[in-house]
Amino acid sequence: MQTIPMTVAGSKALEVELLNLKDIERPRIVEEIATARAHGDLKENAEYHAAKEEQGFIEGRIKEIQSKLSCMQVIDVSKLNQDGRCVFGTTVTLMNLTDECEIIYQIVGEDEADISQKKISCHSPIASSIMGNEEGDEVTVKAPKGDIVYEILEVQYI
Repeated sequence: MQTIPMTVAGSKALEVELLNLKDIERPRIVEEIATARAHGDLKENAEYHAAKEEQGFIEGRIKEIQSKLSCMQVIDVSKLNQDGRCVFGTTVTLMNLTDECEIIYQIVGEDEADISQKKISCHSPIASSIMGNEEGDEVTVKAPKGDIVYEILEVQYI
């Protein structure tokens, strides 16, 4: 069984989502199905069919989260050997050497990746290129629009 790397925050977020689905969403949808059933003929009851479809999505998501939780490897970046290398969970400040723009990313698992929060997947081209390197190193990222050269300015274990 393959392990899924995840930060402590990502693990907690999945656990909270699972509890919400089980304790709030599942009972709510069961109640909606019961209410829709009370309206009579189920063949042409749009409320019933919509509720059953939503129930399927909720149950599928519950199974997916349980599966991920069972095979995840939680990595607490604050407890790692802080030797200045870019590794899973670190927050990295990069400078694009072409336009001298700085960007900060945290390297996280696939399920936690959210570019709007500056969290990138450990399998992304940028993360793959910088992992294992340290502050001061220059790395080349193979991007769809061409190669981009970054300098690693800072690596934080937060």
